Amino acid sequence: MPMDLATVDHLLTTTRAVRKRLDLERPVEPEVLERCIEIAPQAPSGSNRQGWHFIVVTDPAKRRALYRRSFRSYTASSRPQPPPGAAADDPRIAQAPRVRASATYLSEHLHEVPVLVLPCIEGRVEQAGVSAQAGLYGSILPATWSLMLALRARGLGTAWTTLHLVYEREAAVILEIPDSVTQVALIPVAYFRGTDFRPAKRLPGPTRTHWNTWDARR
Repeated sequence: MPMDLATVDHLLTTTRAVRKRLDLERPVEPEVLERCIEIAPQAPSGSNRQGWHFIVVTDPAKRRALYRRSFRSYTASSRPQPPPGAAADDPRIAQAPRVRASATYLSEHLHEVPVLVLPCIEGRVEQAGVSAQAGLYGSILPATWSLMLALRARGLGTAWTTLHLVYEREAAVILEIPDSVTQVALIPVAYFRGTDFRPAKRLPGPTRTHWNTWDARR
């Protein structure tokens, strides 16, 4: 049976990184999380690796410990920079202050978000070649995105964050993650306030599409 393309396209074009609109008061039902995590591994996996793990963190002290230190370090040393080669009308330039303000808000309230999910995968590839790295991350990132889409379809917001990975080993100690397992991200999860989201301003797809060879003008 053909899919309802309008519904699919709406889901794909309005699944935003939600930060300020996360509902910090409303609890997230465990059964909703469990169903979405059951859906997630149906995503493609490189060589059928299936080494996924999803650590669901609801303990307030652990939520607090996982993120705030690394984000404070980031904000102290980093300033927004325009993307390399960006034109004056590049939408990313105008959006940068708003994105940064949103990320700062999230850092200050992350410990209040009811659920944090850490997608992980068995194996380490820091010292491996590009192919091994692509294979490992290509086996967990699709599943994580499927998880985020499944949550979005149920009225929950998420955001992809990786700043805690500056202190990945410390996070591993907090959550008792084996050294042989790679953490990929930290995903805050909560119901979102308001009604819906609109498509974001992005660089047009044709300006980033190359047919048969790399076009340096794009």
